[in-house]
Amino acid sequence: MNYIKQILWLLVSGIMFAAPTAFALEIKTMQMKIGDKEYSVVLNDNDTTKSLQEILPMTIKMSEFNGNEKYYQLRETLPSKPKHTGQIKTGDVMLFGDDCLVVFYKDFKTAYSYTRIGHIENAADLEQTLGRGSVTITFE
Repeated sequence: MNYIKQILWLLVSGIMFAAPTAFALEIKTMQMKIGDKEYSVVLNDNDTTKSLQEILPMTIKMSEFNGNEKYYQLRETLPSKPKHTGQIKTGDVMLFGDDCLVVFYKDFKTAYSYTRIGHIENAADLEQTLGRGSVTITFE
């Protein structure tokens, strides 16, 4: 009988201690579609990202800015906690202010503050895909 109790205790302990680890490792993503190209955006865990997910899916026309980013003024404001990032990386998806969604397609240094939303995986061809001028993007 003692043997059975020990086995049950080990099973229950393993489930109890493994479950939080499994949840902590869960990675949230959203999809970004530009024409026939699709990118996966690994999302940061914050209130901004959660609020953005509540208004998805959305198809928007993003405008060109500074030769390194596309932006869109959202109709709604999102919670934000902007921080000085210092460095922008190709594939960064951020919020400027509390209502401007930005997708960066070039690396550069910045003095501006942003709230991080996520980062696009495999963004090497992002500049070419986004092209010049405005572009229609679907976020799901």
